[in-house]
Amino acid sequence: MAASLVESGEDAFRKVFKFYKRRNPPPDFSNVLDFSKGEGSNKVVPLKLDPATVSDAEAARVGLRPVRDWTAFELRGYPGFIFIPDPFVLGSQAFWVRQCLKTYPRKPNVCNLDMHMSPSDTQDIWDRSVPDLRLPSSGKRRPDTLLERLRWVTLGYHYNWDTKTYCADRRTPFPADLHQLSRHVTAACGFPGFDAEAGILNYYRPDSSLGIHVDESELDHSRPLLSFSFGQSAIFLLGGLCRRDPPTAMYMHSGDLMLMSGQSRLLHHAVPRILPAPRGHASSGMESSSRVSSPGDGSVVETPSQEDWEACVGYIRSSRVNVTVRQVLAPGQTFPGASSSHRGTDVGRTGGNHDEDGECGKRKRSRDSET
Repeated sequence: MAASLVESGEDAFRKVFKFYKRRNPPPDFSNVLDFSKGEGSNKVVPLKLDPATVSDAEAARVGLRPVRDWTAFELRGYPGFIFIPDPFVLGSQAFWVRQCLKTYPRKPNVCNLDMHMSPSDTQDIWDRSVPDLRLPSSGKRRPDTLLERLRWVTLGYHYNWDTKTYCADRRTPFPADLHQLSRHVTAACGFPGFDAEAGILNYYRPDSSLGIHVDESELDHSRPLLSFSFGQSAIFLLGGLCRRDPPTAMYMHSGDLMLMSGQSRLLHHAVPRILPAPRGHASSGMESSSRVSSPGDGSVVETPSQEDWEACVGYIRSSRVNVTVRQVLAPGQTFPGASSSHRGTDVGRTGGNHDEDGECGKRKRSRDSET
């Protein structure tokens, strides 16, 4: 069985999801698209981006190569979907990995550990995890650090997993550096003026997965959904509007970007499996912070300290981080029942796992959500 051979039918997506999640016997990965190797399939179509949308200096400030040096692809049958294999300057991923592991989990941002730990215990996730992460692997099993127990962190408008909604009074400032990175990437893809208002970071261990779902909670669907991948690789499944549509399987490697807009903005998708990064790929090239080049004046990117980077390597040698960035509201739009001046910062706790979307939008509790 392979993704390209599954016919449409009752929950074809779930069949493919289970196929790639299977451990014994291992699945056949020969039908998984690998954009890092170029076209390689009649489904993959090269896309030319306009280098004038983002200056070389703007790109360099967030650790990106000039837009003219990026490779970008579309996927036949998925209008609005754009895949960009690793556009980052050599070594600059180290900064973004450090932000995802050290900076973004800090309070007042919200994480899954808040569900069953006191605020004082989740205030210093990084500091309490670094000593164990910096130790060389001994082959012996040790208790997971707090960082290794992270499953998600929310930024900006904080997503409520139970109600699948955002609201005006659950909001903290969105990170300025991630906002700038997202604004430049979306502009390069033809969406100027993107306002990053919410972010969800998913932290994947080797046995993690992300259940079948649709990202439809944002009030404005005209703006794209942007996804960044760091660390180990993953199988990403992109399906249709209904779960009877079989999905296409593709690799996401460290540094890869995806943008979903238009029709693809509301398609079912999932991550059934985490895989070791290919030998010599970007995650292998992040072994030392000394490889981070000097980004120049006005840059948000900085070289992580050696201590920080040793801890980051201890984490990403077996794990993956995915960052999705969303614009929740259209310009001038407000939440129902909220005034245009309402900018709340009261952050409470949220709980629950990712849910799956049922056939053509019906909801049911996920059994394959991220673990």
